[in-house]
Amino acid sequence: MNRIRICCLTTITLLIISTLAAAQNQTNTGTGGAARQQKKASHPAAQTADRVWRFIVSGDSRNCGDVVVPAIAAHAISHFHPAFYWHLGDLRAISKVDEDVAFAENEADGHKVACTDYLKRAWPDYIEHQIKPFGSTPFYVGIGNHEVVPPKGFPSGSPESLQPDVNGAQFTSQFAEWLLAPRIKQQRVLDHDCDAASGNANTKNESCPISPRNYYHWIQGGVDFIYLDNASNIFGDKQMKWLMERIAAARKDPAVHSLVVGMHEALPDSISSDHAMCDDVRTQDPKYPYAQSCTEGRQVYKTLLDFQRDLPDKHVYLLASHSHFFMEGIFNMKPENERLPGWITGTAGAVRYALPKNSSLATTPPQTDVYGYLLGTVDPSGKIHFEFQKVTEADVTSETRRRYRDTFVNWCFQHNSQNRDPAAPETTNRCVPPSAPARAAPPAK
Repeated sequence: MNRIRICCLTTITLLIISTLAAAQNQTNTGTGGAARQQKKASHPAAQTADRVWRFIVSGDSRNCGDVVVPAIAAHAISHFHPAFYWHLGDLRAISKVDEDVAFAENEADGHKVACTDYLKRAWPDYIEHQIKPFGSTPFYVGIGNHEVVPPKGFPSGSPESLQPDVNGAQFTSQFAEWLLAPRIKQQRVLDHDCDAASGNANTKNESCPISPRNYYHWIQGGVDFIYLDNASNIFGDKQMKWLMERIAAARKDPAVHSLVVGMHEALPDSISSDHAMCDDVRTQDPKYPYAQSCTEGRQVYKTLLDFQRDLPDKHVYLLASHSHFFMEGIFNMKPENERLPGWITGTAGAVRYALPKNSSLATTPPQTDVYGYLLGTVDPSGKIHFEFQKVTEADVTSETRRRYRDTFVNWCFQHNSQNRDPAAPETTNRCVPPSAPARAAPPAK
């Protein structure tokens, strides 16, 4: 009898332990566990130097980004499990009410959102509907020229507009959490890149105060990812000095196999030179800092070209958006021995643009009237293969479809283009005078 009791007690004890373990496991996948999973997932490529891994990039998600970016997230995560997503700027239009804001929640009349309400909602809307869909996948955000459109920035030609850190201060404040993402903040500490006035916080015993700013870098899997702020058409002395220091450090660092330099506007003298730094259609615009934009942009290109020439076993790749199409080989207008690999991927929801006149020089056939993202696949040597991934109307998520009428989703994919309906009027409210041609209005019911 005693043996039976002992057996039963042992069985009950094992059942209790098993139940508690199951409950603990369930808790770990609940709120607390999600936080731990988020922390673990926030560094999915922490040890990537010895294997192939992927990341994704695109920019310009104004107009229809709330429709397109969640589709990018769903498509990329399900197909490629990227280590992170990098957005190259122009989050919201600011100059006008974005169509996806005006027509959200099954709204049929895009006139109803006032500019005052829109300007308060624009960036929080971006966080809610374009960052959150990526879940635990790290999201790196870049500043674009629409982030400094007044009243977010200062009027073109004003003294403040020529000070990038001042001009982009509202963006810095709003997106501080992402501009100080764990990897970026950790990299600042490792670099001793502090905000101390002395700039000499170089020992473990000294504090290293760090505040967010709109240019940054982090090293991951043997790749040094650098974001440059040219939203104000220039870099400025402070950022130029910082960049030269970062490139000099990358030269000496045996763990760095590649540089991937992202920015909103492409560097000068690209195929898309009519919509880039040193913008060749604005040479006579007295408010445009043409000389400084050309000088600084070309200096950055030369520095990166010298890096590539001096260190052929390391690789340099340039990424930009600003022009709303996809293009590979954007510096193919240069002599062959002066070309760096470059891509434009302004394909995250903004109104699509016509291709520039020299687009036939691109490495692969360029694409417009498309949405999608650039997929980067990194091999163990740090060499990166880039490939454009298109998203279509069929990729729009069910959650997005609950927010919008089918007619609006279709409009984003079929009519949000200066190529197809360049003369049609818009229906959403402008918050500053127009600076570009209008196109077909979203449908109203």
